[in-house]
Amino acid sequence: MAAHCRPVLRNLFDDSPTPHIAHPPRTHRRDFYLATDGSYRADDAGGLGVVIETRDGERVARLSVPDAVPDNNVAEYRALHLGLDVLAARAPRNARVGVLIDHDDLAANVNRATLATRGPDGRPPHPFRVPAESATHWRGIRARVAGFGELRAARIDSADNPAHPLANTPDQYAHVNREPDRCVLPRDERWRAPDDDRYPPPSRADRDRSNSFVGSGSASD
Repeated sequence: MAAHCRPVLRNLFDDSPTPHIAHPPRTHRRDFYLATDGSYRADDAGGLGVVIETRDGERVARLSVPDAVPDNNVAEYRALHLGLDVLAARAPRNARVGVLIDHDDLAANVNRATLATRGPDGRPPHPFRVPAESATHWRGIRARVAGFGELRAARIDSADNPAHPLANTPDQYAHVNREPDRCVLPRDERWRAPDDDRYPPPSRADRDRSNSFVGSGSASD
């Protein structure tokens, strides 16, 4: 069983604003937390960073992927798209997810998308503001947002974002991409199946069941 560690992402999420969505204490209890960041470099030396933890602070995944993008907006949207794809492959469909982003407009758009899924007409309370170059990734992000039990985004400072160094110096963090795939369950009896020890075997057969997971590798664009 993996060692228990301090829930860094959970603490950051609890202490950060969630644009367009009230943040009362009852909403702090997420099942998984996802931090992403994207970096743009004119010399094509940018990258994507992803960190996923359970609410207990146990690491589910880290990625540090070199990536050439046309601008910083595309990098941020692409990083979140990647992170949500990875989390969707390793978490139950009814999971409650907290997302941490250091991009104001993206965090606001994610929460608008969350609110839109609750409305009768599927419209957000405020119009989305998505850069044209990021439209494809935004469609993927919206599909992932709708696929979880509940999701909301918190806005954090870049200096506090654990995914920031992974995105900005992928040459120094290539080793994290070799970490084994894991499907870690939060420390909560409602996730535990009778005969599993918090690491259920990969399976696509019963994806609708809360104790079925996919242990596949990271998804890309």
